Amino acid sequence: MQLEVDRNDLHRTRVLDDPAPDGPRLRVEKFALTSNNITYAAFGDMLQYWNFFPAATEDGVTWGRVPVWGFATAEGGETGVDGRQVYGYLPMGTHFSVEPGRVDAGGWTDTAEHRRPMASAYSRYRFTETDPIYAPDREAQQMVLYPLFFTSFVIDDFLADDSRSGASTVLLSSASSKTAIGTAFLLSQRTGLTVVGLTSPGNADFVKSLGCYHETIAYSDLSRLPAGDAMFVDIAGNGDVRNAVHGHYGDRLAHSMIVGSTHWDTGGGAPPPDAGPTPEFFFAPTQISKLTHDLGQDGVDKKVGDAWRSYLGFTDGWLTIEEHAGPKAVEAVYQTLLEGRVDPRVGFACTMEET
Repeated sequence: MQLEVDRNDLHRTRVLDDPAPDGPRLRVEKFALTSNNITYAAFGDMLQYWNFFPAATEDGVTWGRVPVWGFATAEGGETGVDGRQVYGYLPMGTHFSVEPGRVDAGGWTDTAEHRRPMASAYSRYRFTETDPIYAPDREAQQMVLYPLFFTSFVIDDFLADDSRSGASTVLLSSASSKTAIGTAFLLSQRTGLTVVGLTSPGNADFVKSLGCYHETIAYSDLSRLPAGDAMFVDIAGNGDVRNAVHGHYGDRLAHSMIVGSTHWDTGGGAPPPDAGPTPEFFFAPTQISKLTHDLGQDGVDKKVGDAWRSYLGFTDGWLTIEEHAGPKAVEAVYQTLLEGRVDPRVGFACTMEET
């Protein structure tokens, strides 16, 4: 069973009741749905997210399978991984075919031909039994938060690079999103840096309550943007907000980074900014490669793990997990996220299996 979306109309979905494939496969147990998955769909063609789990074109409709992060168990092959639970990149479904490559103590990589051109970080499956961040009572938090926090971690590392130092203010749009919160949590620990959250008026009180932003500004009040030099981390993808930030800072904007598109349906409504630097898409795997080169995989795992454990304690004060089971329930969560009707305090843990 697979939940698929029309790549040309993200509101249109279908449930494909296909049987479990023969041969090596992963049986999907549970996964998270967040606004990050809407970004995967919105940028699916540009950044090739649709290529990880190919779907068919039928009756003129090009279908796609939106990637999610979660837990699965390998089965159906003599690969040395059968029966072992893994954490990694999955489709919203119950099964999918894999071709496990070399197995090591930490896990394995899917070497299926269609995934080989893609960033290896998305094709790696980690055994939960040896994963240093895994805890059975924290599975929901790992699914909902860890992929976003890892992105936050590499954004923080990117902004700390010497070539972007000097600006004393970092602005984050969609400040109530979990990627922005993780980034603000890390940035707020840096001396001499002011972290400003840009958000909708309805989420302003929540953003202020988090304590990781030094200042919160509603989108309707962008005239209050602070003076001086700044860097912009755009997670909303709202063209009007981006242009307002660029117009305010001009050449004093040291860097403008496009991370996500929580306002996925508004980004194309405004012309490109005519002031300040050209916005650049942030592709996390590139920064991950740099980190791995600098620190080695063990060094990256330790540094991210230490930060993650600190962040988990912080999220206990505001995050609530909701569980949803069955294709109708999962489709409803997806539509809610697509329309932006989500309480930022809530994380969704899902399964396509009826319970």
